Amino acid sequence: MKSKVLKTAGLAFLCLLFCFLLPTGQVCALSTRAYGWYCKHNDTHTQPVLDEGMKFIEKYDAYYVNQKAKDEKVVYLTFDAGYENGNVKKILDVLDAHGVKGTFFLLEHVIKSEPELVKQMVASGHTVANHTRTHPDMSGITDKGLFNGQLQGLADEFKALTGQEMAKIFRPPQGRFSEQTLAFAQELGYKTLFWSFAYADWDNKKQPDPEKALEKILAHLHPGEVMLLHPTSATNAAIMDRLLCEIEAQGYRVGNIEECWS
Repeated sequence: MKSKVLKTAGLAFLCLLFCFLLPTGQVCALSTRAYGWYCKHNDTHTQPVLDEGMKFIEKYDAYYVNQKAKDEKVVYLTFDAGYENGNVKKILDVLDAHGVKGTFFLLEHVIKSEPELVKQMVASGHTVANHTRTHPDMSGITDKGLFNGQLQGLADEFKALTGQEMAKIFRPPQGRFSEQTLAFAQELGYKTLFWSFAYADWDNKKQPDPEKALEKILAHLHPGEVMLLHPTSATNAAIMDRLLCEIEAQGYRVGNIEECWS
């Protein structure tokens, strides 16, 4: 019995050693447990604290706030855009009128169906980033080739349209991810970007009241904030001008997302 136990322990050690000796960049037996991104909001205008169970994201170039800006009034505007219903264009025009730069996470559908809108984003100096080709639950994609196809396929579409490289910033659809998801993205050279504030703005049939939405967003402003908004939202389109004015009035500036890791 003792011999059998020692043999089993020895094999386990060799397997572990083999993982560490693999060439750098290979993902070895990482967890595929699915997570849904969240962070606890507060009304103290301070950065939300990362849940202990999510600490592992920091090993994989994943960010949700600019941790270096805990005392700086700066906010980063990010938009997840899967399609256009007239509101994306309205929001883009308001951003341009204010000279504010945002980060737009796009799907393939937007690039193919709204090429002029995408070109406007590029011409105006906004960051265009990767939200995958078809918006799948990326935590369920454990084949690296399929994973790469979702990101690189979109990046190829963007370059074919604009002649430019898409920013190597990835946001998992629905905020769904696993440790392996983050490792795959990192191996492909991507930063993964979550968010430190979002609200229920995505359902076009249940749009929040503009006044209450504006109040909610401003109540949760905090230094280094990564704000997630859906640009298809009629509410967001209606309040965007006032929101930008209020952000400035409260002493905040809108920063470039690259500041989070530069």
